[in-house]
Amino acid sequence: MSLKKDKQKVLGEIFDDERIAGFLVGEAPEGFNRDFYLLERAYRGMKAENFATFVQLFKQQGLDLNSQSPDGQTLLARIGEHAQSEEYAEILCAAGAQ
Repeated sequence: MSLKKDKQKVLGEIFDDERIAGFLVGEAPEGFNRDFYLLERAYRGMKAENFATFVQLFKQQGLDLNSQSPDGQTLLARIGEHAQSEEYAEILCAAGAQ
């Protein structure tokens, strides 16, 4: 029995301001800081240019760029482990993340 992907990759997906703002909505799973959860979800779901817009909206909402994962990492620290995260890290640093 082979496993099949449940979702196909969508190319050329449009991220307008309304769509980006939609990433600010939602509750975190139990044990997660909500700010961290929203920030990480946007990081994983957006291109860097859209993520930059999201980070601006995130800050305007008064949310915490330095919120931590359940294991005590900020998003900036966590993505430092990812090979292709440099542009995202630069966006976070420019916005004041530590």
